[in-house]
Amino acid sequence: MKTYRWFLLLSLRQRIVLFLTIVAGTAVIISGFLTNPAPQQDRAVNFNAGMSIRQIAPRLGITGKALARELNLPVDVPKSKPLGELNVTDRELSRVVDHLLSHVDAAAKYYIFFALVLAGFVYLNMIGRPEASDIKQRDNWYPRSPYIFILMLSVLVAGFYFGKSPNPMEGTVKVFKSMAGLYPDPAARVTAFLFFAALAVIGNKLVCGWACPFGALQELIYGIPILRNIKRRKLPFALTNTIRAILFALTLLLLFGVVGGNKGFVIYHYINPFNLFNLDLGGIGVLTTVVIALAGSFFVYRPFCRFVCPFGFVSWIFERFSITRVRIDKERCTRCGACISACPLDAAQGRVYGRNLPADCFSCGRCLNVCPVDAVRYGPVFGNRISKRQT
Repeated sequence: MKTYRWFLLLSLRQRIVLFLTIVAGTAVIISGFLTNPAPQQDRAVNFNAGMSIRQIAPRLGITGKALARELNLPVDVPKSKPLGELNVTDRELSRVVDHLLSHVDAAAKYYIFFALVLAGFVYLNMIGRPEASDIKQRDNWYPRSPYIFILMLSVLVAGFYFGKSPNPMEGTVKVFKSMAGLYPDPAARVTAFLFFAALAVIGNKLVCGWACPFGALQELIYGIPILRNIKRRKLPFALTNTIRAILFALTLLLLFGVVGGNKGFVIYHYINPFNLFNLDLGGIGVLTTVVIALAGSFFVYRPFCRFVCPFGFVSWIFERFSITRVRIDKERCTRCGACISACPLDAAQGRVYGRNLPADCFSCGRCLNVCPVDAVRYGPVFGNRISKRQT
């Protein structure tokens, strides 16, 4: 009902924008499916322990060091020696190959990510707030159902249909893995990372808030209307971000062999929740991570994103450069706390009080229709758009 009232309040221009966005997003998604119609393309592989790392690694798109690392061998092991002589069995090799093939990017997912971010960008910047409405009608602004629909698309299509790769977390980790010599094409890894980074900058963390499938799954669980009293208690950003930053730094130290002397070791491999979308929960670390993250989402907002995800940490840094974001009109703001209460973390509080490094904002839109003096808007960082708009 609220969505229907919202639609009736939209101006003709906004309805045209909505229609064009649906057409454009659908066209992008269809293009993605045509580009890569098979979500998990099988590769004809006949690897066996009589082959060497040098023979196998190029066909998997990784370096010999990376394959050695996956086989639990030293990265400087002889690459031309048959794996059988290195005590690697056919069964173990098959398991590793299956795992590595699950990391092969489904090209269509890049189109899906772009379409989902486009939907979020248009909704937050152009049509979420009907142009002809006034502050008394703010309850009809930004209904949740379009957001929930996009989140479900992310989980079902970008997640379970196309599998775990690519995703923002892998996009970050693979850049550093290529720098450590585990991938032969660092330029391709940097390009993929820049794609996700650009989506995070276009709209404040939109790729995390609207498009990332595991982030979307956590968001959907958190949005279930239970345990509201517990959800009002927010974990301090200083705590969550410190843990996330320490884990990120430790990962780099281990990856490059600065700590432990075992170059190529990646912590995130053992706690990668995106394996869920390949229905691959064999590792105890992955299973534990998925269970804790999803169960924790009933109480805490996006626990994996805030405590663990390396792209979550990097995109928090990139928020300083976001082109569009939540803005607070300091002249109108009375610090009544309405937006702070609506925000599921400390992001609104940091912006109201002008903190230099506020908490992550996932552009969820919860704060955009609660301000009684109309001091909260989503829009470009340049200009004085807030003060000039009708109230």
